[in-house]
Amino acid sequence: MKKKITILGSTGEIGKKCLSIIKKNKKIFEVYALIANENFSLMQKQCEFFHPKYACMVNENAAKILKKNLNSDYTVVFSGIKSACCLVANKKSDIIISAISGISGLLPTLSAIKSGRILLLANKEILIFCGKLFFKKIKKYKAKILPIDSEHSAIFQSIPEKARKKLGFIHLKKYGISKIILTASGGPCMNIKSKFLKYITPEYACTHPNWKMGKKISVDSATMMNKGLEYIEAKLLFNANDKELEVLIHPESIVHSMVQYIDGSILAQLGIPDMEIPITYALSYPKRIYVPNTELNFTKIKKLHFSKVSFKKYPCFKLSIEASKSGQTAIIALNAANEISVQSFLRKEINFTDIFRVNKYVLENLSYKNPSSIEESIQIDKLSRNIAYKKIKCITV
Repeated sequence: MKKKITILGSTGEIGKKCLSIIKKNKKIFEVYALIANENFSLMQKQCEFFHPKYACMVNENAAKILKKNLNSDYTVVFSGIKSACCLVANKKSDIIISAISGISGLLPTLSAIKSGRILLLANKEILIFCGKLFFKKIKKYKAKILPIDSEHSAIFQSIPEKARKKLGFIHLKKYGISKIILTASGGPCMNIKSKFLKYITPEYACTHPNWKMGKKISVDSATMMNKGLEYIEAKLLFNANDKELEVLIHPESIVHSMVQYIDGSILAQLGIPDMEIPITYALSYPKRIYVPNTELNFTKIKKLHFSKVSFKKYPCFKLSIEASKSGQTAIIALNAANEISVQSFLRKEINFTDIFRVNKYVLENLSYKNPSSIEESIQIDKLSRNIAYKKIKCITV
């Protein structure tokens, strides 16, 4: 029987990659529902090709246009966030893929968890936003989570099978794990001197040397905020402390992450930098299926390079490490501030180096207790965004 797939964020880069995989494996997967924000033209093309039972545009005007243009007796079109939440909670769908960037996918993702679904998580911001509350809900509603970030998928593949079933609650020492090593490409700014970083344009920041990604995550890669968020995500997913985590610059993006054991052995997952590999792994788990044109040729690689992360060049990365030590309020504040500052940078309202300035300012000017509920987390997020907006208004490019 085919696995029925619902995709949150089908018009984004990860969503499109998921659909490409499904297209190549029609005998294994079928699209049950597609959910996106406002890109109705691409959603129409996706619906006409994959014939999902349901489509949902969160933007109501976009939904109206889709309904008008989509000549289909098969696909029912819904609108609004409530409809999106209902669709992901539908038990006829076997797998939910959470691929919406930022925390806009929070409510549908939580709905998927509450319905006990299998959740493939590409959205690190939601996990970071919720913190330990995320895994408490996973446990309460008996949902299952599989990471599809290349780094966290690599770690997942490198830990024992029993540990994979305890995400969020793993005791690494129990499984003989001494350290998790995350790798980072260094992004497009790796070879640029720190004094020239303020001249980086949005266009340049979005040209990643190895990966094809959306604009927001590309900028995050350039500042290495993305790796900082992945560091926090790894702490949560694998229940690791700071001594059990390390990040290394690895410009080739071949070794996606490593797990070191107490006997000195290191298990690593290697592969070409293509998101199709970790996504296919998660979709077919615990089995593996063929992915064409992804074989790694070691004779052509010849050398792999590793180095420590420079806090001077990547202050946003340092900021994320500090936030992870400060507590959940700081983590939420940093994530919120970063979303706002990156948006402003992409609109050319602030310089590249101002992203750090805004993020740091929000952390220094927010005073709030650590949240005990999702509602309190939302309040912290709103306060942080307001502080970020005010700071940006004071910056002139």
